[in-house]
Amino acid sequence: MEINTNLDLWNKIRTPPPSALKTIGGGRLKGMTDISPQYRYKVMTEQFGVCGVGWKYEILNTWSEQGAEGVVLSFAKVALYIKNGEWSDPIHGIGGSTMVAKETGGLYSSDECYKMAVTDALSVAMKMLGVASDIYEGLWDGSKYRDASEQRPRKTTQKNNPEQSGKNLQGEITKPQKGKLWAMMKNNGMDDKQAGAFFAFKNPTTKNDASEFIENFDVYLTEYMETLDGK
Repeated sequence: MEINTNLDLWNKIRTPPPSALKTIGGGRLKGMTDISPQYRYKVMTEQFGVCGVGWKYEILNTWSEQGAEGVVLSFAKVALYIKNGEWSDPIHGIGGSTMVAKETGGLYSSDECYKMAVTDALSVAMKMLGVASDIYEGLWDGSKYRDASEQRPRKTTQKNNPEQSGKNLQGEITKPQKGKLWAMMKNNGMDDKQAGAFFAFKNPTTKNDASEFIENFDVYLTEYMETLDGK
């Protein structure tokens, strides 16, 4: 495949069909959007050719880390390559999953944790090419796509616009707000697990919480990183 301009490929593969999307129904990521891994592989094959011929990947490392309360996390690092006349430099991705999860009935072990970690790592690498980037940019509200202009955050306070504040900042956090936060976390290099942990750090539940989170994102990120350094 010949790539002529920087965004040619990105714009071709940025918008997945609704059939490739699923809303996460529970856990810390409830309300977020999951993208079918098989869709990603199909897109890569459409653009570059058969896996192993036009695109390929290698697993560089897998490892596990102890979490809280008996939880064990598994991780994988991959290198993704695309062929554009010649093979590209490696596009790296790190993904994670849970090897031992804490559930209502006790601890549960997964025999697919590394496979899931590799899948997650590939999604991280492929999004650097633009695969399903509309989702990471928060342009999907769970049922339809929105214009990018709808995602631009507006800093609204009761001081300068009390009527608008009263309407927009009451009630539960909205899907567009979740999408915006998710995109900001992804743009800061977080994988799904890290983004979920950071979201839970402040756990915004109302529109007001979410607006504050968005406006003070960098401050809260610094606070969160300091808590990790202190562990």
